Amino acid sequence: MNLRRLLAALVLLVAACRVPAGLAAPQAMVAAAHPLAVEAGLEVLRRGGSAVDAAIAVQMVLGVVEPHASGIGGGGFLLHYDGAAQVIAVYDGRETAPTGANPTMFLDRDGKPLGFREAVVSGVSVGAPGVLAMLELAHKEHGKLPWSELFEPAIAAARDGFAVPSRLALWLGRMPGLREEPGIRAIYFNADGSPRKTGDRIANPDLAETMALIADQGSRAFYQGPIAAEMVDRVRNHVRPGTLSLADLADYRPIKREPVCGPYRVWIVCGMPPPSSGGIAILQVLALIEPFEIWRDAPNDLRSVHLIAEASRLAFADRDRYVADPAFANVPTAGLLSSAYIAERRKLMSPDRSMGKVGPGVPPGYVERGTSHMSIVDRWGNAVSFTTTIEAPFGAQIMVRGFLLNNELTDFAPQPEVDGKPIANRVEPGKRPRSSMSPTLILDRDRRLVLALGSAGGSRIIGDVLHALIGVLDWNLSVPAALAQPRVTNRNGPTELEQGTPLAGQAERLRALGHQVQVRVHEGGLAGIRRVGDGWEGGADPRRDGVSRGE
Repeated sequence: MNLRRLLAALVLLVAACRVPAGLAAPQAMVAAAHPLAVEAGLEVLRRGGSAVDAAIAVQMVLGVVEPHASGIGGGGFLLHYDGAAQVIAVYDGRETAPTGANPTMFLDRDGKPLGFREAVVSGVSVGAPGVLAMLELAHKEHGKLPWSELFEPAIAAARDGFAVPSRLALWLGRMPGLREEPGIRAIYFNADGSPRKTGDRIANPDLAETMALIADQGSRAFYQGPIAAEMVDRVRNHVRPGTLSLADLADYRPIKREPVCGPYRVWIVCGMPPPSSGGIAILQVLALIEPFEIWRDAPNDLRSVHLIAEASRLAFADRDRYVADPAFANVPTAGLLSSAYIAERRKLMSPDRSMGKVGPGVPPGYVERGTSHMSIVDRWGNAVSFTTTIEAPFGAQIMVRGFLLNNELTDFAPQPEVDGKPIANRVEPGKRPRSSMSPTLILDRDRRLVLALGSAGGSRIIGDVLHALIGVLDWNLSVPAALAQPRVTNRNGPTELEQGTPLAGQAERLRALGHQVQVRVHEGGLAGIRRVGDGWEGGADPRRDGVSRGE
């Protein structure tokens, strides 16, 4: 064994022993982006609720205390693992474009894409929300406690008030323009227009009333009736109006899909299929790097960082070309993951030189034609990996009855075609925009759950989840250590290194290999749980307000 491999083995041995005290739970665990949400989920599990029950309680509290990231006005993707049957169910609650949407809706009069604020802060960006309908379907199939009980912690927090978390205070300070929306100003800003600070006490009685109605009547109280009418009114009468209609809301349906799964070393990695790009991209990168045996390297050494970045380039090139709503585009999922195609793409990778920006391949079978995450395990071994979002911080910045509407339609490509060829992710009526959300479940060869993981962070979600998976599976890091490790990301452009970390010290060495490098602040947003012996170990990204707790 050479010196490098000996050092790597020693690092892995040390990491294997780093199971932080108090994080292994014998029966159940919740990891999410805020302590109040985690406590709500744990209380549901204590009362005999399922992982799905806990996920609903967590989501509702997050909508109260983390309104900039998620809420009932948005959507999400949920993977459910059945501990007894050892099968994974996939729930797609992605928002949909209104029937009045058109491929040029994000272009100005000159045919150029709208500016960021003009596109986001508008009625044009709002899609029909999907998270409530999706959670209701998952609850019907996997819930144990009554639907109405799962809203109680969120209703209490919204009615009685809560302390402003640091993350919410940060975004309020960054976005003074939020004061232009009266509902937002009344809750999150002082009388003099200054933003509420960390620790200030705030309440949202309108949201408490809205959630109480949904708790009592189910999701139909949201998709039909006065709440729906007010959503449509706000969107269609905005200064930049959209086309959302009552029919768009009443007709929304969540979709059950099959997970996209593939092998990695001794595990089975399962993720979200299209319209998410996360599952395919993560499996592609893992397949591309597997023969390089980066598990022999020390965590985040130059070779592994280079290889992860190069494989990510290839995955993002394919993502941008092929992945969209499968009801509207021919997504060659099997071809993108086929061993022959992966082997051909791997030939572009060099261990000592960057390929630079790369184009997509031609996979077999192709024919031309603000976010939050939670991971939960219950006492029966069932698990949920659930990523939820309203897109940009505070979504479209339109508040209705205490909740914020999403700006999810800006995830569509602003231009419908390039060089005369239609873009797969162009806007079309009723279509679900491509996402990077990557809720992920890892199984062993006996199909026992090993790890539940996901992240917030826009298109950087894919790299974050990938890097954390490699940390746990290849470098044997504990979940907290894997989630805290410095980040490297490549989205088929610059290789991004996290500012203020040892990894940033690799910048010049990567540039010498031909990488364009950016050193930048990283927002993070991971939450994960893995099996440790007969119990569970959890972690939440230290870059945010999240925690993990078990019973």
